[in-house]
Amino acid sequence: MKKIPLIVVAGPTASGKTSLAIDIAKAVGGEIVSADSMQIYKYMDIGTAKATDKETAQCPHHLIDIVEPDCEFSVADYAKLAHKTIADITARGKVPIMCGGTGLYIDSVVNDVEFGELSNDYGLREELRVLAEKEGSQKLIEMLREFDPVSAKRLHPNNLKRVIRAIEFYKTSGVPISEHQEMTKQKESRYDALMFMIDYDREVLYERINKRVDIMLGEGLVDEVRALLERGYSSELNSMQGIGYKELISHFNGEITFNEAVDAIKQNSRRYAKRQLTWFRRNDHIKLLSPSVATEMALEIVRETFNG
Repeated sequence: MKKIPLIVVAGPTASGKTSLAIDIAKAVGGEIVSADSMQIYKYMDIGTAKATDKETAQCPHHLIDIVEPDCEFSVADYAKLAHKTIADITARGKVPIMCGGTGLYIDSVVNDVEFGELSNDYGLREELRVLAEKEGSQKLIEMLREFDPVSAKRLHPNNLKRVIRAIEFYKTSGVPISEHQEMTKQKESRYDALMFMIDYDREVLYERINKRVDIMLGEGLVDEVRALLERGYSSELNSMQGIGYKELISHFNGEITFNEAVDAIKQNSRRYAKRQLTWFRRNDHIKLLSPSVATEMALEIVRETFNG
C-alpha cells in the first residue's frame, strides 16, 4: 500500500505550532488541517487562539469553525472529516499538514483508528454528567475502573468529556475503549506521518502562556465570552467549559473577581500544557525541534524524509 505523506505539527498551547505549520506549508505547498478540539466551534476565536486572517491568507486552513458551540462533536466525527480533508488536499497535489494540540484528534488520524458505526448515547452522557456534578468526576473514574482499568488510570478526572466517552464507548460496544485503541494500533496506517514538536524549556513555555493570556484579554476575550452567553449558549455546554471561557463565566456569575479569573486562566492553561507535554512526549515518533531554529530543522527533516 502506497502511503499518504502527512506532516504533523503537535505540541502544547502557546508553543508556536501555527507559525511553524504556516512556514512549512509555504515551503512545501501545503494546506493546514486543524487538530484542535476547541477551534472547531464558531464564534470562539480569541480564547481558542485560532489563526488570524493574516495567517489564514498565507495558506488554506481546514476544520476550523465547522460546528455551532452547542453541537455534539466526537473524536470519531473529527477523524472522519480529517481523513476526507487530507484525501482532498492530496488529490489536488498539495501537502496535508495537521496542526494542533489535541492529542486524541492527532492520534485518531495518524494511527488510523477505526471507530466503526457505534451509536452515540446522548441520554447516558447527560446522566453521567449530572452524576459527576453531584458526586464528583472521581466517581466516574471508579465506574470506569470496573471494566476499563487502563483508561481509568490514564485519564485525568478533570478530563470529564473523555471519561464520559470511555464509559459510553463500553456501554455501547461492550469493548473497553483502551482495548479498541490497542487493537487499532495493530492495523497499518494509511499515512506516512512525520511529526514535529517545538521543544521549549518548561519555564519559558509557561511564560509564553501567561503572556498569551494577557494578549487574548487585550484582544477582547471578555467581550467574546459575553457575546456567546448573549447568543443564548448555555454555560453548561462542553464548548463553554474551555479554558478562558469557564473562568470568565465564573467571574460574570460573581463567583470570583476578574483578577482571580485571569489567574485561573493562566494556571489552568499551564496545567493543560503539562498534560499535553505528557501525552506527546510518550510518542517516540515525534521529532523535537529547537525553538530558535524550528523551521530550518523541520524543513531539513522534511526534505530528507520525503526525498526533497
